[in-house]
Amino acid sequence: MHNKQLVKQRKVFFALLLILLPLLVLGISVFIGRYPKPLFMPISVLFNDELGRNLVLNLRIPRLITSALLGMSLATAGGVMQMLFRNPLVEPGFLGVTQGAGFGAALSILFLSTSPLVVELSATAFAVIGLLFSYFIARRVRFGGWVLRLVLSGIAVSALFSAGLGILKYMADPTSQLPEIVFWLLGGLWSVTWNDLLYILPVVVIGLVIIFLMRWRLNLLSLSDETAFSLGVSVGRERALLLAASVAVTAVVVSVAGIVGWIGLIIPHIARRIAGANAASFIPVSMSLGAVFGIVSDDLARTLMMGEIPLGIITSLIGAAVFIIMMTSRRMRISR
Repeated sequence: MHNKQLVKQRKVFFALLLILLPLLVLGISVFIGRYPKPLFMPISVLFNDELGRNLVLNLRIPRLITSALLGMSLATAGGVMQMLFRNPLVEPGFLGVTQGAGFGAALSILFLSTSPLVVELSATAFAVIGLLFSYFIARRVRFGGWVLRLVLSGIAVSALFSAGLGILKYMADPTSQLPEIVFWLLGGLWSVTWNDLLYILPVVVIGLVIIFLMRWRLNLLSLSDETAFSLGVSVGRERALLLAASVAVTAVVVSVAGIVGWIGLIIPHIARRIAGANAASFIPVSMSLGAVFGIVSDDLARTLMMGEIPLGIITSLIGAAVFIIMMTSRRMRISR
């Protein structure tokens, strides 16, 4: 009885830690920046400096919340897709979602408008088109299982969008349009406002709630279709719902932040090392660690240099370093 109570207390403590850790990092990050002096803003600025107060309330807070949602969404979607496709090297954008969003953003910058909302809508639309196109091709492939067909069609669709993106970059004005496309593709949150946050918030909240409530089903869906069906799982319906939720949160955050890599690949593996391979345990850990990683990466992007470093460069640098450590360390192997 004492052991059961101790285990329950540990679970409660761990759950509280998962909730409080991102909030603590976010609260500290509010005061990290280059105004009024490098690295840290005194709390007194909020009360005595109108410019500093507006900076925090209208720029820094929405940006930090967006970075948390970005990391949380990509990490969670990565964990879901790695389970659904039974592949530890899958990441959220491999079904043509990320490349479709990049193509949509570039298309908007060239032919529609450079307005952030128009770019975001175009990127979201083409991210969804990328997924639908991958699904359409997979349904018509005549060999292999469903997972293999979807993976192969995703690779092909990503290549098509990459080629289209290359054509658009070639057509772009090198003095104005091309730099804007390149900076968008590098990823960053420097232009995020409350409007951008409100644009992604409903989709992210609904998608993450669906994944959180269905996380324990991922253990069954990672089995073969025959085994999962024999255990009473509606394989097609539940897999489609989880996949749709993962793609939706990925599409909206990518449409705002640009292409930010490695979060969806690395964070789920770290979460599994902490909480084990049970999806009911490591999915909440992925959410928490993803939020922390997104915030910290954005802090580094804002403060390391006088000019802002694109967020995609920071996440790729840290993610690649962690990936090398995980591959070469005997204790930290890539887990399935």
